Amino acid sequence: MRWALILFLVAAVFVVPEAAPCHAHGKPSADISRGPDVLDTGDGSLDPGDADISDTGTSDTGSSPSAISDVSAADMSDIAAAGGSSDVGIAVLDLQTNQVVAEQGDKPFYSASLAKLILAFDALHQQLSADDTDLVDRALSASDDNAMDVLWTRFDGMDAIGRVAAEAGLTGTHAPDDPSQWGEVVITANDMVRLYQHILASPERDAIVGALSKAPATAADGFDQAFGLLGVTGAYAKQGWMYYLPSEVYLHSAGVLDDRYAVAVLTTNPTGSWTTARQSINAVTTAVLAKLGVKG
Repeated sequence: MRWALILFLVAAVFVVPEAAPCHAHGKPSADISRGPDVLDTGDGSLDPGDADISDTGTSDTGSSPSAISDVSAADMSDIAAAGGSSDVGIAVLDLQTNQVVAEQGDKPFYSASLAKLILAFDALHQQLSADDTDLVDRALSASDDNAMDVLWTRFDGMDAIGRVAAEAGLTGTHAPDDPSQWGEVVITANDMVRLYQHILASPERDAIVGALSKAPATAADGFDQAFGLLGVTGAYAKQGWMYYLPSEVYLHSAGVLDDRYAVAVLTTNPTGSWTTARQSINAVTTAVLAKLGVKG
């Protein structure tokens, strides 16, 4: 960590980093460990915003095979608009038909803790010790940053990102400019759903799905990670959160719904408010579920 950044954060907003603190493109940043308790408080309730979403699917957790093909570009634009002031990247991949619908699907975002999914997948290609396996499990389920720090060093995080991108055909994913800042791995929504598709067809599937499926509502650092897809019936997901100075709040949720859809919702909110950012990603996720005809 950079001591100057630590002193500034403690003096200004009492920020405690959630993941490796970032400093990219001349602008310092840090992940927040305590979420709404740091900058803002609120109940994180859903706020559908102004999106005009029609439900074209069924009312239970089984959607029709034509659900994705029925989702238009205008529908995706409306879904993104539910995020209000947030910049939103969304992609939904039908794992049965291989169809993808997206809004700003190729827009680059810093990964925050979604980098853990990429690195864990690469690490699981190797024969792991019991300690290594535990680190992977903690990084994926409780989003443990200490575990990720060890894995990033032990399993060549910088090159691992490139290896997974090449293996899974991810065109917008690359390692961070600063090797010490794994939260600044660059990803896209389209790449995240393709990564899930690749993982589900791999020998690493069970270890990853098992860890994600037991993700607790409270992360290892105390952050409430029950937003987006986490907690939705029939879904498992990797969550990401990061505060990027001066006021950008990153909240990401990427996972699999009903073993049918890979979904990625990536957001940045300029308000500096965790409550606003949480309402935004929840509203977008709710709009996606409604369009797929899936109950939350």
